[in-house]
Amino acid sequence: MPPRDNPTTRQIRLGAELRKLREAAGRTAREAAALLSIDQTRMSHTESGRVGITEERLRRLATFYQCDDERLIDSLCGIAKERRGQFWFDEYRGVLAPGFLDIAELEWHARALRSVQSVTMPGLLQTESYARTLFTSVWPRLPDDELEARVEHRLRRATILDSKEPPPLMAVVHEAALRMRFGGRDVTREQLHHLLDMTERPEVTVRVILFANESFTEATQPVLYADAEVPQLDTVRIDSAIGGHYLDAEAELKKYRVLLNMATHASLDPTESRKIIRSIAREL
Repeated sequence: MPPRDNPTTRQIRLGAELRKLREAAGRTAREAAALLSIDQTRMSHTESGRVGITEERLRRLATFYQCDDERLIDSLCGIAKERRGQFWFDEYRGVLAPGFLDIAELEWHARALRSVQSVTMPGLLQTESYARTLFTSVWPRLPDDELEARVEHRLRRATILDSKEPPPLMAVVHEAALRMRFGGRDVTREQLHHLLDMTERPEVTVRVILFANESFTEATQPVLYADAEVPQLDTVRIDSAIGGHYLDAEAELKKYRVLLNMATHASLDPTESRKIIRSIAREL
């Protein structure tokens, strides 16, 4: 099978974790390739996510690398067993840019999600009208079919909250995002009421940072922290105008855990947050 041209962020992560295990063991790519009876080029492709690996080979490598973290190895094997076409977001492959699949994939496999939003609502909590407004504002203007695909994809992402075991979602939203009238009063009011409705769910927590808050200043880019089955596989996604950027180095994960804790500390509690959301909705 030829190497993948566009591996997903999750496939790339699997390869990167295998490389980390090899380097921690002081083994070379040549030695790892020899163990599996493959050439060094294929080993390189495996560690870059461009070539998959079977569970049996992954466990052989783990033994070779003297890794005794069973939970980590089981989690990596779970990724290795995933196949294209297995998940709903695979339907959008070739329809939307890979970044749309990457964030859906990240959310789908997360055990818990935490986010900070300063200007817009969290994607998982957006209404159709609100999402459509955001995508309609993209320049240059999107073709109608891509606009519809993006809106549909965004709404389908939220289905993880309807699953049997939905991941807990804690969203810290700045007051600015609540007051932005994207799409006008009606769209904004509907969005705020939807946000309130979502907070009725036990797995969803929304906390608001007020304009008057003077302690939290890191409200520049949307941040999403996805907890994995094991802490080593946690991932941070930083959103920007040119797409999402994924971070997984321990120092970076620690930095954003601290940031999220600071944002939580600076925000109102869930009850008071609901009150301010309701108050803003009444003003419209």
